[in-house]
Amino acid sequence: MKSVYPQLLDGKALAQRIQDQLKAEVERLKSTYGRPPGLAVLMVGDNPASATYVRNKERACAKVGIASFGQHFPADVSQAEVEQAIHRLNHDPNVDGILLQLPLPEHLNSVYLLHQINPDKDVDGLHPLNLGRLLRGETGLRSCTPEGVMRLLREYQIDVKGKNAVVVGRSILVGKPIALMLLEADATVTIAHSRTQNLAELTRQADILIAAVGRPNLITADQVKPNAIVIDVGINRVTDAQGKSRLVGDVDFDAVRDMTQFITPVPGGVGPMTVTMLLQNTVFSYTRTNS
Repeated sequence: MKSVYPQLLDGKALAQRIQDQLKAEVERLKSTYGRPPGLAVLMVGDNPASATYVRNKERACAKVGIASFGQHFPADVSQAEVEQAIHRLNHDPNVDGILLQLPLPEHLNSVYLLHQINPDKDVDGLHPLNLGRLLRGETGLRSCTPEGVMRLLREYQIDVKGKNAVVVGRSILVGKPIALMLLEADATVTIAHSRTQNLAELTRQADILIAAVGRPNLITADQVKPNAIVIDVGINRVTDAQGKSRLVGDVDFDAVRDMTQFITPVPGGVGPMTVTMLLQNTVFSYTRTNS
């Protein structure tokens, strides 16, 4: 698949193609099993970014034929109420995937609530059982953003075997699982983070550099190896001097782009792949339940 700009890893175009394939697959499966796959996204409070993510997920579900069973709780909802909702969805035969939209208000224990989700419906891949399966290299539901990154690399026939990969960020959502996936694909992996000394010395050694910190323009041109492959997972909203806001990544795209062999744009790179992998995980869970 070619992009308008040969150096860009076009996640938007790839996501569209995968969603078209999923739509056809859902139509076929629905006629076989008598119902569509079902996804429940649980959101607490009125975080604007979370609300946008949830709307995008629900639109994507509708597009491919996945039924939505989402629930929006007020910000002061109790831990018990959210837990009860998760348990109800665990036992609902029409629901194949459950996603708890993070972050949650401080009075809720997100780790505990994530553990309550049935691992076979954990389409965000965050349950300890699914993370353990990833660690062991076993089949299972995998974290959406890291899986989207790996799918992009495969689409552009980027072989990571033997390459030096540096992951900047160690979150359970992205940094740690993408490091495990790269290791599984035979890359040599280094994880850097906020307390890493001499970060630029590490990043300049990276054949594949993945930025997943959430700090705008953290990675500058002097931190990137010429002809590297740069994957920007960051999505940050910044406001210019005129008061206009826009989305930027963790990489200084304009300064870095011409140095790279491949690079993901923000927006239009990893973001669309995250939502698409969520749909793919839901269909995977659905087929495994019905087979």
